[in-house]
Amino acid sequence: MVFKRLLGSLGVGGPTVDTVLDAAPGSGSAAVPGGALTGRVHLKGGGSDFDISEITLELIARVEAETEEGEQHGTVAFERYVVGGGFRLAAETEQVVPFSVVLPWETPVSELYGQPLGIVLGVRTELAVAGAKDKGDLDPLAVGPLPAQEAILEALGRLGFGFRSADLEYGRIGGTGQQLPFYQEIELSPAPQYAHALNEIEVTFLAHPGGLEVVLEADKRGGMFTPGHDALTRFTVSHEDVASRDWAAEVDGWVRQLVEHRAAYGTHASYGHHDPYAGGHHGHHDGHHDGHRSGPGMGTAIAAGAAGLAVGVAGGLVAAEVVDEVGDFFEGDEDDGGDEG
Repeated sequence: MVFKRLLGSLGVGGPTVDTVLDAAPGSGSAAVPGGALTGRVHLKGGGSDFDISEITLELIARVEAETEEGEQHGTVAFERYVVGGGFRLAAETEQVVPFSVVLPWETPVSELYGQPLGIVLGVRTELAVAGAKDKGDLDPLAVGPLPAQEAILEALGRLGFGFRSADLEYGRIGGTGQQLPFYQEIELSPAPQYAHALNEIEVTFLAHPGGLEVVLEADKRGGMFTPGHDALTRFTVSHEDVASRDWAAEVDGWVRQLVEHRAAYGTHASYGHHDPYAGGHHGHHDGHHDGHRSGPGMGTAIAAGAAGLAVGVAGGLVAAEVVDEVGDFFEGDEDDGGDEG
């Protein structure tokens, strides 16, 4: 959905802005982390000429944060792009400014097989006009998974894990290469063969140009890296050879290792550092095995659970409106997101 909005700081007779996002090539309507986001900013002049000094796009996300007052929600701006400016917009004229920007590699995944995960992302357009800045347009952003992310979720689905929910947590995961001030958690119910050992697992993807850090946590009861979790492990995979690996066997090995850590260490997290592209097992497995992937396991689970996702998304409230309502609770803090324990 896109909508036009009068620039409030300029009052009646000011220009209007309408940003339209393109569908990502080959992926339906969703962009992908590290991929291009393209579109056009449509400007319509008001009752007089205006100098457009800068057009900025801002990526924002709805996140959760644990505070002294309890869990709170707000928005984080996690990337900004200057896509135009330096021209005069004549009265009553129209001008289109095309853009192409690259999404951060850690951009959260908001949908899988066209089904929303409950993650709210948006693109906000800001104009600097006549010495004033105005956030003039807000549009929902759909992001699909990278091939490796999809393969891992598919493997979990084929193993019998079910989708419960997904959210964005404000903070940082120590010992990783995390770049954004928040991270995504995808919560899954255990497969039958692991139900005796696990109540749930949570999956976090931290993508980068060379591959993925995959963080798995079992039986989370507190915050990540705070008392209450039972086991946590990290695995690294490359973007290469995604289609030729036995993901079901590989991911099953990860879960077995997570269960072993839970049994061996109880409430002490097993987390360390390992060369992400070296072979062997050293507390953190870096999966490099050959095989293949197929089947709609997690896709089926997502489709079945989509109706139970966060009210406001599945409940019919447009994603852009959700982002607009939660305000700017975390604005200004995005550069120093703080570390979790």
